[in-house]
Amino acid sequence: QVHLVESGGGLVQPGGSLRLSCEISGIIFSWYAMGWHRQAPGKQRELVAEISGGGKTNTADSVSGRFTISRDNAKNTVYLQMNSLKPEDTAIYYCNARHAGLGRDFWGQGTQVTVSS
Repeated sequence: QVHLVESGGGLVQPGGSLRLSCEISGIIFSWYAMGWHRQAPGKQRELVAEISGGGKTNTADSVSGRFTISRDNAKNTVYLQMNSLKPEDTAIYYCNARHAGLGRDFWGQGTQVTVSS
């Protein structure tokens, strides 16, 4: 079985920082592209950042320069460092593991991030 467990969400003031973590079990972690997506109330889920098994990253324009995705293949964990947070970053953040070649796509349960004063 595949399990993705996110942590690190919470309430933070504008301008603050949070670090999300997602630990995955049940897959060969280095084979998978890992991503963070978010969904705000009333909006569609959107990609925030993605990192390939080899470490190549892709970051949404809305968070570029503020958010950084990274991975530790030895710990089967992907991170999202979020700095200079804005109220519009408020959303549920979801971890995703994707292997396009195998057609496999797994999601975590989500972690709430709220940016408010």
